[in-house]
Amino acid sequence: MPFSRIVPAAALLAAALTVPTAAAHAAPTPGPAAPAPPAATVSRYVPLTGSSSANLGRAAGCAEGESGRSGVRVLFFGTQESGNRLRQPGTWASTTTPRVADTVASGYAQQWAAGFAECRGSNTAILALGVNNKSDGGVGGAAAGARWAALVSSADSAISAAGVTVTAAVDAEPGWSNPAWARGWLDAFTDANSRTLYAVNSADGCPTYGSTSTTCNNGWTVADVHYVSTGAASTVRAIPQIYRTDGIQARQWSRISSWGARGSAGPVRFAGAFSQRTACQQRGCTNTDNTPAAAWTQLYNELNAHSETAVDSLPYSTDVRWP
Repeated sequence: MPFSRIVPAAALLAAALTVPTAAAHAAPTPGPAAPAPPAATVSRYVPLTGSSSANLGRAAGCAEGESGRSGVRVLFFGTQESGNRLRQPGTWASTTTPRVADTVASGYAQQWAAGFAECRGSNTAILALGVNNKSDGGVGGAAAGARWAALVSSADSAISAAGVTVTAAVDAEPGWSNPAWARGWLDAFTDANSRTLYAVNSADGCPTYGSTSTTCNNGWTVADVHYVSTGAASTVRAIPQIYRTDGIQARQWSRISSWGARGSAGPVRFAGAFSQRTACQQRGCTNTDNTPAAAWTQLYNELNAHSETAVDSLPYSTDVRWP
């Protein structure tokens, strides 16, 4: 979420909107016009309240099945806490919202998949089960990553819905943990689970293309953001948050990819763009309400304005909403 934060979800943090003053960017070289963006799928923040909330997943899955659109859908279940519990999205340790066993997320995913299979035509879904990197849940990054790897594997074993492929997602943001916690999560997950991991990350405070700075917010660097978005393993694919209407986030991601391309880490493996237009309409936000098409086009054009970051395709576009 930051750059993201939606009011009133504990979230529209000023720090998330920070871009270093030294982060001047080179003017991109005009390239061919971007192709039409892919049809956007619907991703969701899922504030689970108990075992019965899993039943709500069937209606959500059916709606996406009826959409006729194929592609990635991310279900974000919030923050991992000690005792294999989940805390709702958009909250912190001090909030009193319900905590539930993380197996409830598996139940929700099973219902979502059943609803999608029941209502779909020929379209397919990559269902990515996600959590964030908030480190205030009393569990270390490595333990949290290993636990999520096991839960995703268990959910996949329980789902046999036609047209649905189960995988994982992480929303890793500099403002939510130190870089070591996030790196530990990625390392543990990818060591234990060979499924694709979609990194729906932010680049809070990172420089834009053309800057020589490598500093991001909260002690993170460009290297850290690259690592949790691509570098941790070959199975990691980035679908970054491109919320801001001024295009700064796309320029930050081209800087991160350029850093990797010009070094030994390699460019970021981009799979698409993530927007929050619907969530903004539901809860309100300012200048972070790109449409899915605008978010995708900003990222595609910026990456293809520079030879070392150019992409042949950017297959996915997904827009997040509250349930």
